[in-house]
Amino acid sequence: MTSADPIFEVKDVTLRFGGVTSLNNVSLNQERGEILSVIGPNGAGKTSLFNCLTGVYLPQEGSITFHPTQTKAIKIVGRAPHRVAQAGVARTFQTSRMFNALTTFENVKIGVEAHQKTGPIGAMLKLPRTRHEEKFSDQRSHELLEYVNLTHRTNTLASSLPYGDRRRLEIARALGTDPKVLLLDEPAAGTNPSEKLALAELISRINTELGISILLIEHDMKLVMSLAQRLIVLNFGGVIAEGTPQEIQENPLVIEAYLGASDEATQ
Repeated sequence: MTSADPIFEVKDVTLRFGGVTSLNNVSLNQERGEILSVIGPNGAGKTSLFNCLTGVYLPQEGSITFHPTQTKAIKIVGRAPHRVAQAGVARTFQTSRMFNALTTFENVKIGVEAHQKTGPIGAMLKLPRTRHEEKFSDQRSHELLEYVNLTHRTNTLASSLPYGDRRRLEIARALGTDPKVLLLDEPAAGTNPSEKLALAELISRINTELGISILLIEHDMKLVMSLAQRLIVLNFGGVIAEGTPQEIQENPLVIEAYLGASDEATQ
């Protein structure tokens, strides 16, 4: 699929670890403003793809282009992960990676401060720009906690949060980096049905209200089908199908490789 306004363009990406091919000639486009889901069985290469998109892994072949705006293109392959994040790509992880000894507010503030320019000298001398950035980061952190409905947990240690709250805190911290695209790696893992519903509503709001493109890996097919406008299906490191939720549900290759593995998936 080609797009007149892509935010990600992935072309012929191959990633190998020794004799194991994790991604095999993977190509995909994500449109700006789209909720795109990447699905597939365990070991299909989904997280490897995310790691390539964020600069963590360096593929041996292919190209990845990120378009933070319609007129700007950034090559991801070979760019350090923190540079990718600064360009406007944020992500969460399969397993929670909070700073457990810090409060929810402090965790979000770390994300907000990722783009700030204050150096050690400015911090020590409390220069005017330092004071301005400190005020902004405090205000923005409170706004994000309110946005993800965690204001009542502002001073709670991250280690004490229920699992659903930890997932929303991860998203708030990612939003603090002011991303153009948000990569969510199994955000619903470990959550209960009510937490899944609240999470789906939050992801939809981030997309529609904030205009942030969403790239989603998720095993919960009901959640995926309710959110994604389009799906890419990986199996054994390669793309086997792409299309709308209905097209994917009816695709015999997908049913065999993934959706047919669970009664829930076809409901």
